Amino acid sequence: MAVSKKSGSRGRKPRRRFKKRQVESGPKPLSNENLESWKPKTSLGKKVKSGEIDNIDTILSQGLKIIEPEIVDKLVPNLKVDFLLIGQSKGKFGGGRRKIFRQVQKKTSEGNKPSFAVYAVIGNEDGYVGVGYGKSRETVPAREKAIRNAKLNLIKVNRGCGSWECSCGTEHSIPFKVSGKEGSVEITLMPAPKGAGLKAHSAAIPILKLAGIKDVWSFTRGHAKTTINVVKATFKALKKLSSVKQSGVLNEQ
Repeated sequence: MAVSKKSGSRGRKPRRRFKKRQVESGPKPLSNENLESWKPKTSLGKKVKSGEIDNIDTILSQGLKIIEPEIVDKLVPNLKVDFLLIGQSKGKFGGGRRKIFRQVQKKTSEGNKPSFAVYAVIGNEDGYVGVGYGKSRETVPAREKAIRNAKLNLIKVNRGCGSWECSCGTEHSIPFKVSGKEGSVEITLMPAPKGAGLKAHSAAIPILKLAGIKDVWSFTRGHAKTTINVVKATFKALKKLSSVKQSGVLNEQ
């Protein structure tokens, strides 16, 4: 009579199972720790520090260039930051995990010099959004550069309800159809009725969310797998919305 053998071999230790680490995603609030010790160096910064200019619309409507990021910290306090997934870790058969850092290497006579690139998006989810690019030898300085450049590129996005299927009059979508192009990528944003959601490219959704847009339809053309070109094209499309003057925009003082 044959005796059934147990599966497995003797002397082999059981395999340890590791729990998957949960990564926090989504926008996070920015801290204004350096605002108290801020010493402005430009005339615009001195006016903001003294209280002569107390509204960001005054600066954006006049087309003044923001050089100090503390100006945005003081005038737009409720800012949130999100990092776009532009990089990919190494994996078997090319199936690596997406990450916010894009690593590149420069080959020199001394050896390989790696650097990290980051794309940051800031906004208050109420009509103000900015996109910035940062690159450095280390990850933390690259992230700080990206946040700083995003503050310097802050724009105001005019929202509305331009869909013929919805006439609520609230600022949940965009007022009209706009498009932006970068390289071979062209993205077109169209107004959508309330409840439609953000039907857009995965790289464009964080920008639209932090801009305060809740419902929009879109389609892309070209090589949409190039995430950086999709980000730039989306930001160019939103700039066209900000260039339209409305009655609520402050005039020059």
